[in-house]
Amino acid sequence: MTYALTDSWTMTRREFARWGRQPVAVVVNLVFPVMLLLMFGYLIGGGRGVSGDYLDYLLPGVLALTMAFGLEGTMIAVTQDLNKGVVDRFRSMPMADGAVLVGRSAADMLQSALGLAVLLAVATALGWRAHGSAAGFLGAVGLLLLFRFAMLWIGIHLALVAGKPEMVQAVQILVWPVGFLSNAIATPESMPGWLGAVVRWNPMSHTATAVRDLFGSSDGEPGHVWAAVAWPLALLAVFFPLAVRRFARLSR
Repeated sequence: MTYALTDSWTMTRREFARWGRQPVAVVVNLVFPVMLLLMFGYLIGGGRGVSGDYLDYLLPGVLALTMAFGLEGTMIAVTQDLNKGVVDRFRSMPMADGAVLVGRSAADMLQSALGLAVLLAVATALGWRAHGSAAGFLGAVGLLLLFRFAMLWIGIHLALVAGKPEMVQAVQILVWPVGFLSNAIATPESMPGWLGAVVRWNPMSHTATAVRDLFGSSDGEPGHVWAAVAWPLALLAVFFPLAVRRFARLSR
């Protein structure tokens, strides 16, 4: 275990070094969710079906969207390493299987946590306040990061399957309908019956609803925390071993 953790930390530091060489990509990933919040909150507005303050409803939805979007950076990095022979070089070294993937995921999770902090700071500057307890606030952040972790390993597996950077864009397009086919922006009650039913089953909807409840929003619905935990864990149980197995078989 110590051997695997040491190798994973080495690969994580490699990703940090890549941030220093590509700062623009890091900044874009931090600014994009802020643009979403300002655009939907003030430019487009709306909030169909929302009874309380729209910012209280919108912010948890945008936070959940942020955890689903931005996977293309990780996916492209994985496919570039595959095509440039970097992965083959690492696999020829005495390194734990999967350390490259774990290091990449650890760096991505740190950037995601930073993105959450930036977005929450902007929302606070706009007048948003969490009305729940400190434990509820931390629980909401934990649910968001858990959802991100599950989406991340789905992205890593799809990147290993795609194999080429140019294929990542086609795969990434699939994230958009999944993201917006949720209650992040509007309530399911404001949608046609069949569409609202689909939205309610979306794992992202459960995360957004649970976060609203933990933040103390008037539009929060209790009882969704278990689903917001169960869905990401189920996705991880499927895609984490698939990604590691796919990576282990690359040179065979």
